[in-house]
Amino acid sequence: MLRGRRDAAVQKIITLKDLCLVTKTAPMASDVHGGRAKCLQRLIRLDMPVPTTVALSFDAVRSIAAGQGVESSQILRYFGPGPLLSVRPSSMDPDWGGPGAILNIGMNDAKHAELVELIGEEAATLTYMTHIQTFAVDIARLDAEEFHIPDRPGTDSLRAMLAAYESEMDEEFPQDVGAQLASVLRSMARAWEGTTARLLRQAKGAPADAGLGLVVQEMALPMGPGVSGSGVMQFIDSATGTRKINGRFVPQVSHSAGLRDQAGALYLTRDPRGPSLEDQAPEAFRQLIAFGALGRDRLREEMEIKFILEDGRLAILDAVRAQRSSRADVRVAVDLALSGVISQDEAVMRVKPTALSELLHRQIASDAERDFLANGIAASPGAASGRLVFTASEAQASAARSEPCILIRRETTPEDIRGMHASVAVVTLRGGITSHAAVIGRGMGLPCIVGAADIDIDERKRQITVPDGRTLNAGDMITVDGTKGQLLAGTPKMHEAALDDAFQTLLAWADEARDIGIRANADTPADAQTARNFAAQGIGLCRTEHMFFHGERVDLMREMIFAETPTGRASVLERLLPLQRSDFTELFRIMQGQPVCIRLFDPPLHEFLPAGKSGKRELAELLDVPLAQVISRVEDLSEYNPMLGMRGVRLGITVPEIYEMQARAIFEATVAIGEEGDAVVPEIMIPLVSAMREVELVQSRVDAVAAAVRAETGVDFTYRLGVMVETPRAALRAEDIAQHAAFLSFGTNDLTQMTYGLSRDDAGKFMSDYVNQRVYEEDPFHTLDLDGVGELLKLGAERGRQGRPDVTLSICGEHGGHTNAIAFCRAQGFDYVSCSPFRVPVARLAAAQLALADKIGR
Repeated sequence: MLRGRRDAAVQKIITLKDLCLVTKTAPMASDVHGGRAKCLQRLIRLDMPVPTTVALSFDAVRSIAAGQGVESSQILRYFGPGPLLSVRPSSMDPDWGGPGAILNIGMNDAKHAELVELIGEEAATLTYMTHIQTFAVDIARLDAEEFHIPDRPGTDSLRAMLAAYESEMDEEFPQDVGAQLASVLRSMARAWEGTTARLLRQAKGAPADAGLGLVVQEMALPMGPGVSGSGVMQFIDSATGTRKINGRFVPQVSHSAGLRDQAGALYLTRDPRGPSLEDQAPEAFRQLIAFGALGRDRLREEMEIKFILEDGRLAILDAVRAQRSSRADVRVAVDLALSGVISQDEAVMRVKPTALSELLHRQIASDAERDFLANGIAASPGAASGRLVFTASEAQASAARSEPCILIRRETTPEDIRGMHASVAVVTLRGGITSHAAVIGRGMGLPCIVGAADIDIDERKRQITVPDGRTLNAGDMITVDGTKGQLLAGTPKMHEAALDDAFQTLLAWADEARDIGIRANADTPADAQTARNFAAQGIGLCRTEHMFFHGERVDLMREMIFAETPTGRASVLERLLPLQRSDFTELFRIMQGQPVCIRLFDPPLHEFLPAGKSGKRELAELLDVPLAQVISRVEDLSEYNPMLGMRGVRLGITVPEIYEMQARAIFEATVAIGEEGDAVVPEIMIPLVSAMREVELVQSRVDAVAAAVRAETGVDFTYRLGVMVETPRAALRAEDIAQHAAFLSFGTNDLTQMTYGLSRDDAGKFMSDYVNQRVYEEDPFHTLDLDGVGELLKLGAERGRQGRPDVTLSICGEHGGHTNAIAFCRAQGFDYVSCSPFRVPVARLAAAQLALADKIGR
């Protein structure tokens, strides 16, 4: 007796105050009852025929999961006698998942007998057995094998299923609708609170304490006389976003089963191929079209309507945002704005910047089969299929035969650029998000996977072995999904890039809203044209060394390296001069007066020399020198840590002829373009600076070259000299450095590398462990570290302005196109960000959304 009293005192009952009958005026909110419940209220307010619905709040569901009782009569009082009910989840965000809907609650012997008279014995028996099966497996957690439904269910099979339930549970199948409902609510609540469910939704971005509401709804019967069945209708093409009625209607079935099966489905609109809903139930069809238009106008969204017809009478079960592709998302946002349903600014805010990446590249179709081979780091988005090749020369030969190929390397070097240009995708076994292959791949718009360490490569046999033991040989067809970081076998179906008028319109609106400049990192005329096509506001980083790895230029660079005297080096560089001048002239011509920031030569010279024996023999033959001399020179240029050695400004000071040649090429190109009518003010950037004196030395030489070109041509011109801030010391000494620099552009790739003491090419080997164990929140080469590297950026910007108040500030590392980096730069008053050409549209949209969020106070 005492125990019973104690249990009664502890166990609270979910009562009327925890429930809400969904009406036009009911006090409901998405953060209390969930998005589905709130959406149903909106539909009721629009006078749509929504069946009677009761919503349970997040708190009520938590209480049920914690063991508190459910007084079902408090819910059932809103429904008539002997109802059939459904229970559906209602979370804040449908993408967070949750327990599946449970239908036909209240189905029992009496209801079965009633339905036999209404819809026939076979349909009624199937409905009852389906409910028993669902209740047994999903609610009572019994073995599904014991509850198999035969192809033609009858009275005997129904009795056998009821007996199986009684045998397994030691009690009869519950005949009381209240008991069934209480069990369903308890099961769904506990499923949401389970550890596995929590982890799954947190992986989708849900907070740890995300709540679940439950919606109890009277069921319309989709079976019986006249036109009865279940349907779904939406009013756009889910792939393109264009206006189009599509969906399906299946007679005599419920949503839980029939809509997954095409058999027996009617066309929605009139169609010569067969019967349609429009023909068979014209009034219901007309209502659905009207409700779709009403939802678009009043709910300001393209909706997908789930509905039931019961003898021709329409019941709306739900209406949700129509699922669609990224391309369709852009189209819908623009169309809603052009129709006056939403504002231009809201259209800009509705599209995720990352969605634009999918539109810029080919992508593997969502319904394509994937024959998975290996994983790597998703370094450059897009997808491509081609034949497997192992060297740059193989790639060039394949391209000459017009055969798409995919280049796989342990890691790429500047020598591989020709092969990358000839390939449709690149895979490397080593490297991280800012490795050579990743940076070049993004700049070229080339799908790329790096750090695919699980692949074994045998260059001698020209084959790779993947984790499941399969071996692929040169020439085999493979596919790279650079968006997901997956290597696949074969050639799955692709979706093409889609840069339509809606894409251009959305970005034009974004440009009106944003308040920070967006430039592109572009190393070649082809890169510059891509940047121009994407409306970049100039080039923020042109890495000139990439111009030296094409054709005869590599050989000329090698000849210069082997020259013994400054005069000898200058003689070789004089032959490179017209080639560089042509490059810069074409860049200036493409950019049509937009600023072009040219970084002077940066990499260590050893990158231009061959590593293998055969390459060294070929070089000795080319230069007509002994092989021993080539080997000796290669050894002389080797460094323990070349990224911290003789490169950047250090090379420009010790081998000044290189910078002098580049400066002359820039100025002669400036004069040439000026004669064509376009005024150009080139920006010359000195890399890897760490001391003010370095800038002074380079500046004096560049000024001397400028004076010489002015004297030779009789043409006056101006230029801006700046510094690439990529060493911590340069950021700390920015006040001194800025006195000799018109601009400071922060190179966050090397700055991150030097701040962390991490090799950006090798960090991928352990970075996932560091992120998983929360040593770092994110890979700092992928997402700008606002705490550490950001502190240096902030100090560098502040001190740079102290030395020169009008100094131009920007970042030009690979972080430049990411939202968090753009937000940081806006907060610090930077003038622009620069990113790879194919990230320019993404950066334009992200910058606009940040500006609009500030405007509306988000």
